[in-house]
Amino acid sequence: QDQLVESGGGSVQAGGSLRLSCAASSRTTYSRVYMAWFRQAPGKEREGIAAIYTSGGSTDYADSVKGRFTISQGNTKNMVYLQMNSLKPEDTAMYFCAAGYTGYYSTLQARAYSVWGQGTQVTVSS
Repeated sequence: QDQLVESGGGSVQAGGSLRLSCAASSRTTYSRVYMAWFRQAPGKEREGIAAIYTSGGSTDYADSVKGRFTISQGNTKNMVYLQMNSLKPEDTAMYFCAAGYTGYYSTLQARAYSVWGQGTQVTVSS
């Protein structure tokens, strides 16, 4: 099974940018037909913000990040990125990479994924 490791989080001022990376440890690709980014702020539910169909490149975004965040993949299916621009304080959260899409739910629903990384913290100050 894939193991996912996120990196690239940190602290930034409002209006700034960060790029998150997600590295998959296994060479098997069956679990990575879709990969996604989620985030969870303290006291809030995990929110799906971006997903990518790794075999075709099509993407889905939550309204809260559309036009500011971009999900992309590397040359292989082992890397997925999240470019975050025009960051706002409300973007502050732990960000998680997900894989193992089951196909039964929307690509931005947490229950759709069975493989998760440990998360990377993003903090945006005003």
